[in-house]
Order: sequence, then C-alpha cells, then structure tokens
Amino acid sequence: LCLKYHFVTPLTSMVVTKPEDTEGDKKDNILLADKPTEEARSCGYRNKYSYILKNFHVFFVLFVVDGDPHFIIEVPKQNDTLCFNINEKPGVILNLVKDPDTGIVVNGQLIGDKKAVMINDRLNTYFGKIGIVNKKLNIKLEITTETITILEGEDKTVLSWLDTMTLTQGSLTLVIKQEKNLLVKMGDGAVFVVVLHRVWKKHPLHQDYLGFYTLDSYQLSEGTHGLLGQFYHDITFEVFDVRPGSDPQKPDATMVVKGNKLVVTRGWQKDYRKDSKLGTNIACWFVHHDGKGLIDGELADYIVPNLLGTM
Repeated sequence: LCLKYHFVTPLTSMVVTKPEDTEGDKKDNILLADKPTEEARSCGYRNKYSYILKNFHVFFVLFVVDGDPHFIIEVPKQNDTLCFNINEKPGVILNLVKDPDTGIVVNGQLIGDKKAVMINDRLNTYFGKIGIVNKKLNIKLEITTETITILEGEDKTVLSWLDTMTLTQGSLTLVIKQEKNLLVKMGDGAVFVVVLHRVWKKHPLHQDYLGFYTLDSYQLSEGTHGLLGQFYHDITFEVFDVRPGSDPQKPDATMVVKGNKLVVTRGWQKDYRKDSKLGTNIACWFVHHDGKGLIDGELADYIVPNLLGTM
C-alpha cells in the first residue's frame, strides 16, 4: 500500500511477494509479508505505526465503485471480472456495504453534472459523498470532496484533503494523501480507500467526485450485503456463445449467473487506484440495466434515506 499509494500505513514494513504455489498459479491475489526493503523503509518503516507481520495474508480482491458510478467486481476463482453501472438521480443515497456482524455500513450519495445534459438518454451522476459507519465502535465518517468529518459520540473532528497525514483515534486509523485518497481502517474490520477525483474548477460541466475501493473484504462477515457487499462472497457464472456486438471491439455473450440468463458485453472500466486522473483499463463482462439479474433483488432495494443511517 505504501509503495502503491505513497503514504504511511501500519503495513508499510512489509515486502509484498507472491507465495510459492506447488499446485500452480491459482490467481487468488494472495500477498505474503516478509522483511522490509530499503524502498519500504523510505515509505515510513521507522514511524511509530510500522511493524513486521510474519506469515500474514492480505487478500486484494478488487471491489470498486467509481465514476458514473461504475461497479467493478473481480472474481479471482474464475480469473475474470464483472461490471455494471447504476443510473439514478442526483441526491439518491445507495447502500454499498452492510455487515450486521461487524456493524459496518457504507453508503454513497449521488451528485450530477453542473448542467443537466442527457447522455444516451440519462444524466451523468457520480458519488459526491461517502458515509462510513461502525456501530460497534460508535464511529461515523462523512467524506465529501471538501472535508472528512469524524463523529465519535458527541465528539466531532473535521479534516481537510489539503494535508498528508496519519491520524489514529482509538480504534480508527485514517491515512490521508493530499488531494488524492483516504485510507480508512476501523478496528479489525475491512480496509477501505476513498479516491478523490478533482476536475478543473472552471469546468463548464463536470464537478469533483469520489470513488470507493475495498482492500481486504475477507474481514467482513458472511452476512455482508449491499450493492458491493453481496459480492464479497463467492459468486460463480458461466459465459458462452460469444458473438459480435454492435461495437466490433466489444463482443456480446450469454451469461448464466444466480439462475438468470443475461446478455452481457465485453468492455472496459476504469480502476483509479494507481492513477486518480487517467486510471487503468480493466476488461470485464458488462451487465446491462443497472446490473439486473446480477445484483440481488431490484435497485430500489438499495436506496436508503440517510447517508449515515444504519438501516
């Protein structure tokens, strides 16, 4: 994380290497900790939060919501990736993660472009606010494109994106990289990263927005749900009958998932973990119609009334 995001975390003393696999490359995205290198030391090995973890496994499976908003679900066991978009009106709040066992809830509120411009018969929307709640720790975070607000009981702390800093407050650890991203760790729960996307202040159409990434979802319980949370569990699918689509570069196919037969399209979505401006193209099978048939229930089931609500 230190080398990838250029900030200090409690794990910066690790060397990340691929473990030996006598059964072949299983592509489970397992990273193994070892002793620190000089490069790791330069990222903060000597700071008071650093320590060495021996034989500690960290699972980096990509669960993302970013952009308009684009959901990216990596499925390591099938060596493939699924994606879908959500099209809703500005102001709508969507539940992304809900774990009744750990008490963690993540919601996101949509914002729109400065002007209501219709693109392909829909409005461009993005996440302008992210709310993260840990009921067991009595901690709430409200993250906007301007500030990061910590609510712990009656106490309130407001931070800015203008600084690079590490803050430890009880069981909460926040790592802010100036104008780039925020790492959030609450107790023994999962680690989240919120990516800040800045646009030109005088841009006639677009405005700043946020992306949300999960780094180690294995910390969440089997009861986790939400638009992203439901995919923290194993999911299997079959793709066949690959055929030309309307775009010669994006073939269509038939997918069977959760007992549903869907028409999907091979395309690309952006992963902004390494580059918050340009991003990296991720090949995925795109599920149309707000992920219908892939997500449990209907989109309306994930709309919530309060950014910091726990349902």
